[in-house]
Amino acid sequence: MMEHSRDERTEDVRLAVYAHFADTGRAPAPSELARATGLPAAAVRAALEELHTGRDLVLDDTDRGRVVMAHPFAAVPLGFSVAGRRTLWWGGCAWDSFAVPHLLPEEPDVLVATRCPACDRPHAWVVGREAPPPGGQVAHFLVPAARVWDDVVHTCAHQRLFCSTGCVDHWLAATGSPRGDVLDLATLWRLARGWYAGRLERGYRRRDPASASAYFAEVGLRGAFWGLPG
Repeated sequence: MMEHSRDERTEDVRLAVYAHFADTGRAPAPSELARATGLPAAAVRAALEELHTGRDLVLDDTDRGRVVMAHPFAAVPLGFSVAGRRTLWWGGCAWDSFAVPHLLPEEPDVLVATRCPACDRPHAWVVGREAPPPGGQVAHFLVPAARVWDDVVHTCAHQRLFCSTGCVDHWLAATGSPRGDVLDLATLWRLARGWYAGRLERGYRRRDPASASAYFAEVGLRGAFWGLPG
């Protein structure tokens, strides 16, 4: 068996997690990761913990071998389904659902489906790489960028698509939630387009705060919600 350094082992596991999600639409079990990487179970679990600590994926609080999210993929329903040509995924949020076709070369477009959290009206869009989908719907992001990882599952569960700003206002009043930021579909698509570029490749590193802020500004976001000038 080929010898692995600690960093190589962790990267092998990260790539195996993402490949499994991309191919099957579900999270891999530790035993499946061990088979895919040739690593012992203890090394797989140690790598998963390291990846969780580094925010490369999210583990279940009570079952540390269970991957809950590997953005943009999710192992739990958070309001979105994303249908490709041969695979069905749970979308982690509005942002992640729109990101899937930009990440997977074999999926030039996907069908993103959800319901408006305010009125329960169903919505679906064909989301591709060439241009934003048409529509007057809007995305509401509840949690500011600086607080995303306080509880990332809660954050993702509250990045939703609504019929209109009127439905956003109704939902905020009904839930007593503070207003976050509202994005039209074109801005959401631009945000999703390049955010995860390279994530399925060896050596990928998450954006640091400075590069994240630059990316937000580039796609047209502004204001304190995103850590940017108004």
